[in-house]
Amino acid sequence: MDDTGEDGIIARYFRPLAQHPGAFGLVDDAAILTPPDGADLVLKADAIIGGVHFFPDDPADTIARKALRVNLSDLAAKGAEPAGFLLSLALPEAVTQDWLAAFSAGLKADADHYGCPLMGGDTDKTPGPAMVSIAAFGLVPRGKMVRRSGAQAGDIIAVTGTIGDAALGLRLRSRPDAWGLDTAMRAHLAQRYLLPEPRTVLAPAVRAHASGAMDVSDGLVGDLAKLCHASGVTAEVEVARVPLSAAARRAVAADATLLEAALTGGDDYEILCTMPSARLATFREAAAAAGVAVTAIGRIGAGEGARFLDDAGKPLTFARGSYSHF
Repeated sequence: MDDTGEDGIIARYFRPLAQHPGAFGLVDDAAILTPPDGADLVLKADAIIGGVHFFPDDPADTIARKALRVNLSDLAAKGAEPAGFLLSLALPEAVTQDWLAAFSAGLKADADHYGCPLMGGDTDKTPGPAMVSIAAFGLVPRGKMVRRSGAQAGDIIAVTGTIGDAALGLRLRSRPDAWGLDTAMRAHLAQRYLLPEPRTVLAPAVRAHASGAMDVSDGLVGDLAKLCHASGVTAEVEVARVPLSAAARRAVAADATLLEAALTGGDDYEILCTMPSARLATFREAAAAAGVAVTAIGRIGAGEGARFLDDAGKPLTFARGSYSHF
């Protein structure tokens, strides 16, 4: 790395991202973020690591954008609007000034797009792979954050977008000619793994209609189980109703074992939510106006746990319910 020192890296690449007045141009040791009257501050932290969450040869700009977007996805599922973020970077010796320039450019593009300015952070050198850790802050009207624990018996279970694309896109990295996919399908799956699309535009609709919500980061099966555990309820999902993209459907048709990977693999960064059935149509209308599809996949009941049913109504079993680091 052509190292001009930590202060030089911050000044050149990250100070332009710190447009919030409370960031003080990154010349202080801390920043100030004052919530508006009547608002709660929602806090979220997530890290991505080379060789675990991204490939070392992935473009630097997409690494930066993914790091921010996975945090924004969580905020959206809480009904929160982005307000700012802290960035901690651990960089290996091999990182170049060109890499840093591309990284900061990608990060700035998304910080501007989502209205989420850099507030501060830390930069270190590491003998291991690169790590990008972000702590993101969002705002909700006081008392209106949507928690995992709000699902009620009788609620509809809904998800945004499609499920399984990113998990299949990851597998496609080692088998680019697999499953008889055409060029557009391969590109779709690869892009969904490389760069998630956080549903930030749906934050107001989630606040208005959802009883419980979380983002799907570790796989639909495992994340729904977490929501059910937090809420003390049970869930039944008809697998045939889980929305799959045309590319994912083609892949599953070619190899039926991929259905489990799609349901448990994670990295979807879609919103999983529950709501009274009377709220579903209005939520769908709000999502459609924002260009996001919403699919009802099941229902919440009394008890605890989550069951995924096949076409015959029989519960499916999975070797692993969700992605886990441990």
